[in-house]
Amino acid sequence: MPVANEYHIPVMLKECVEALNIHEEGTWVDVTYGGGGHSRAILEAMSGSGRLFSFDQDQDTLYNLPDNKNFTLVYSNFRFLRNWMRYYGVEQIDGLLADLGVSSHHFDVAERGFSFREDGPLDMRMNAHSRTSAADIVNTYSAEQLADILYFYGELRQSRQIAAAIVKTREQKPLRSTGDLFNAVQSTLGKAHEKKDLAKVFQALRIEVNHEMEALNEMLTQAVELLKPGGRLVVMTYHSLEDRIVKNFIRSGNAEGKIESDFYGNRLAPLRAVNNKVIT
Repeated sequence: MPVANEYHIPVMLKECVEALNIHEEGTWVDVTYGGGGHSRAILEAMSGSGRLFSFDQDQDTLYNLPDNKNFTLVYSNFRFLRNWMRYYGVEQIDGLLADLGVSSHHFDVAERGFSFREDGPLDMRMNAHSRTSAADIVNTYSAEQLADILYFYGELRQSRQIAAAIVKTREQKPLRSTGDLFNAVQSTLGKAHEKKDLAKVFQALRIEVNHEMEALNEMLTQAVELLKPGGRLVVMTYHSLEDRIVKNFIRSGNAEGKIESDFYGNRLAPLRAVNNKVIT
């Protein structure tokens, strides 16, 4: 099995650990363990009495865990953050890190079906035990449902044409592989942006398979409730959909970006941006 950096090279490692403002005896959460790079860096920065809980729903991570008494892996989707913290008797946390990017391991292993670079099963499940795969979606969703997914999650203007091409192809033969999907939609993609648009098709299906937007919304809502006053929330986003949700939460405390007020008109926004500029 892949280990550490072979699984996923952690992004902005130094910046993330510094942003968490790690101190003695704190409780920290890494909701996207992946290859463990960020978690290991957090453990190194912690004192002997700190605690780190790391979440991941991919069973491949079970072969790549640090040997540290202060570390606990929670084999679960991060949308269940609050339930698991209660299970472990944790009422508040000092900081939370989320690296929302898909790990390089998922893209590199053709059998997972996340990439169009090599032919493989049309899967895309982060959790291999989940019921619905990308193949289930492209072979059972209506043209209208597919178009909505491609438009809202892939931000593809030609979403209806792509959806129609998928439905037309599956009427002849079910789509079972990433190659089948590529062949079905290729004619609807402009030559100048073919790879970029194809990546958006895969992104849209992956988001639907794993309910990524719903999970992100739920996790952020729970993180706001769990963070201590002065606690840190560090989130790395990789596309505009994630970015919009996270920025809305920072600004208003909810995914819609609606700033609420109490009876006296005082602004109810539980978070404050530490960095006004985007870190790249």
